[in-house]
Amino acid sequence: MVDVTIRGAGIFGLSIAWACARRGASVRVIDPNGPGSGASGGIVGALAPHVPENWNAKKAFQLDSLLMAAGFWQDVEATGGVASGYGRTGRLQPIADRRALDLARQRAATAAELWRGQAAWTIRQTADIGPFAPASATGHVIHDTLSARIHPRRACAALVAALGVLGVTIVTDAPDRGLVVHATGADGLAELSRLIGKSAGVGVKGQAALLRFDAGADAPQLFVDALHLIPHADGTLAIGSTSEREHDDPRATDALLDDVIERAIAAMPILHGVSVIERWAGIRPRARSRAPMLGPWPDRPGHFIANGGFKIGFGMAPKVAQVMAELLLNEQDAIPAEFRVEASL
Repeated sequence: MVDVTIRGAGIFGLSIAWACARRGASVRVIDPNGPGSGASGGIVGALAPHVPENWNAKKAFQLDSLLMAAGFWQDVEATGGVASGYGRTGRLQPIADRRALDLARQRAATAAELWRGQAAWTIRQTADIGPFAPASATGHVIHDTLSARIHPRRACAALVAALGVLGVTIVTDAPDRGLVVHATGADGLAELSRLIGKSAGVGVKGQAALLRFDAGADAPQLFVDALHLIPHADGTLAIGSTSEREHDDPRATDALLDDVIERAIAAMPILHGVSVIERWAGIRPRARSRAPMLGPWPDRPGHFIANGGFKIGFGMAPKVAQVMAELLLNEQDAIPAEFRVEASL
């Protein structure tokens, strides 16, 4: 007897399966291409918060999820024995001018309130940080301690291993049994759009690169020139990414990624001459509301949607898994209005 069928073995699907299985449900995951085969099989893994101002439900939800992440991944790793690459190592951002410095100081005050004392947004001098720090025209950077990193592929593998210990199988094809969650990424958004006769969201191509550079296991990530630079614990550095609505090949890398790499080196000359291990491209699901799309599938009893993670899927996953498991198993609906399926329809 299967209580919950999860269609899609990306980060949302695997996380929801984990949360349901830990609550005692019988779960089966179905994905024709295997775990982490879509956008969740990327290489960047930046778990970064929204700016601490103009507070809303989306930012509050993300804060909860980022604060839950350490415990979430610790439990996954302890169960399955596979490392996820998670680390709450913080983030550095250069401050361009006096106006930006004043704004950063204002946000430090709001972060102290909104982040409930569980993380800090501070202003530091670049001279006090060390070699892996971005150049800054003001000599100052923002340092937030809420940002974390994860290795997307390894995180998916960690969830698969943990689910296996709990008896959850991941298969390429099977009929629906019990409640059904559609966590099928960009393909799922396209299918939903066809069914309702209008756009529920789109797939947006992203390109990223993995470099052979060891910044140190505890080095913070950087956000500079609109790029994420993520030091992974395995001695690699991920750089990303592009956002492309139009493209010829969803999995091909091209001159746009060359530009990303060149900009990263210009921002961090210490990377000059470093070898590129891998170039990656994939399609990420962006719901029309630009927020995750969660909840019951309208007019389709017993079916639910968890989609639209776009660039924040891994950061949102712990909280998404929690609220979806409570909805499925206990009929407790704590989904914010901005995240509800109908907000993107």
